[in-house]
Amino acid sequence: MPPGQAFDLSRSVDAHVGSMAKSGERAVAGVTSGLIGLGETVTWRAKHFGLPILMTSRITQFSYPDSFTDEQQRGPFRAFRHVHEFLPDDSGQDGSGQDGSGPDGGGTLMIDHVEFTAPFGVLGRLVEKAFLGRYMQYLIEERNRYLQGLA
Repeated sequence: MPPGQAFDLSRSVDAHVGSMAKSGERAVAGVTSGLIGLGETVTWRAKHFGLPILMTSRITQFSYPDSFTDEQQRGPFRAFRHVHEFLPDDSGQDGSGQDGSGPDGGGTLMIDHVEFTAPFGVLGRLVEKAFLGRYMQYLIEERNRYLQGLA
């Protein structure tokens, strides 16, 4: 898909809810459907590891169709920042061996930079290294597979 389409799918609250169906994630405050933009917030409610989670994120940087950043304002992490980058990719491959170029001949390389710090000091750092980092990577990859399927 072209970068603009990937950008919009990535900031779609509805697409995010669909991609996180396994955790029952839903938007409960702020922007609860449609596209989220610069300065706007969304509060997510979900269950991860059997625990109820409430997290409010704000879009703190927005450069259509190249990148946007969301950062936790309130929630389970000591800090959480997610930079979404969208680079034109005319290689004709989507990483699965399938032609990913779409009808306009242009594809997109989507790059996620996620930085987070767990709460609880040393114990939190141990949890990060033991499994939280892998779990976060799994969630991002699941979301991206879902978005690719929408295209």
